[in-house]
Amino acid sequence: MRAIQVKAYVSGPGDLTVSTLPNPTPQPDQYLIAIHATATNFFDLLQIRGKYQHQPPLPWISGSEFSGVILSIPSTSRSPAFKVGDRVFGAAQGGYATHVCAKEEALRPVPKGWDFVDAAGLMVTAPTSYAALVTRAGVKKGDYVLIHAAAGGVGLAAVQVAKAFGAIVIATAGSERKLEVAKGYGADYAIDYNMKGWEEEVKKLTPGRKGVDIVFDPVGMVNISLKCTAWNGRIVVIGFAAGNIEKVAMNRVLLKNVSLVGLHWGMYAKEEVETVGVVWKGLFKLMEEGKFRGTVYGDRTFSGLESVGEALGMLGRRETWGKVVVAVPQEGQSKL
Repeated sequence: MRAIQVKAYVSGPGDLTVSTLPNPTPQPDQYLIAIHATATNFFDLLQIRGKYQHQPPLPWISGSEFSGVILSIPSTSRSPAFKVGDRVFGAAQGGYATHVCAKEEALRPVPKGWDFVDAAGLMVTAPTSYAALVTRAGVKKGDYVLIHAAAGGVGLAAVQVAKAFGAIVIATAGSERKLEVAKGYGADYAIDYNMKGWEEEVKKLTPGRKGVDIVFDPVGMVNISLKCTAWNGRIVVIGFAAGNIEKVAMNRVLLKNVSLVGLHWGMYAKEEVETVGVVWKGLFKLMEEGKFRGTVYGDRTFSGLESVGEALGMLGRRETWGKVVVAVPQEGQSKL
């Protein structure tokens, strides 16, 4: 197989190279998958630099999210969920390769009508956004929902989930292009959060409410968002893309009766596994109803493992929107 193997930590994605390696041998409880597309993530950038909280022992194959075709099934399973030839997407260490091994719980069927590129970017962002808004914040029809970094992967997923549940979405982003993208995915209003006093503009869009009902925050903007959060508002902390962990003015949380909660989707598989199935069932329903579509960055096409470094570089410089996905042609196929 061909893969991006990390033998030593690198300073940046431009230092990544593609190697030819033996095909991986699946464990008895694993599937072998031929990868047709792979998605990029910020944590991939941290891993190759040796700065992520979970570092595989060197050498290792980088990447995680992928989509592809089942080549072999687990030898220990009497009733596997997938058969040879099935189209799946999932997440497992080693996504920047032509082949990968993964356990059944790490895989889902490619939705009907979806291609490999769109499906490759589903495994992390879609359930994160759904669980945050539905499971944690209880989004409902008529809610005003403020979504920060709305043109990012989790942001565009959140816009679609909120709209599917009948909410009014106020999206924030840092450029005109990204604001356009957010509106293209259904946001009712779009505001540049680099603009001074943006929080007052948010309040003006919520007549009689004095603020939004839900704040979806993957950036680290809780403090300022409290200024435009309504009584009984719910704020969901998704992450800290801005790089700083905030110290929150708890007096505002108290005075507005705000619920401040976190969402660590990755831990549900360990701490609350029954919710994982519920979330995916809800997401697949939205897809079947045409209320949720792929969020793949469409301003530029990436194809071939050699383009992963460039894709990661653009992601790290925040030059992209949505999910940045790289098509992975198999042997005998041509690049896009």
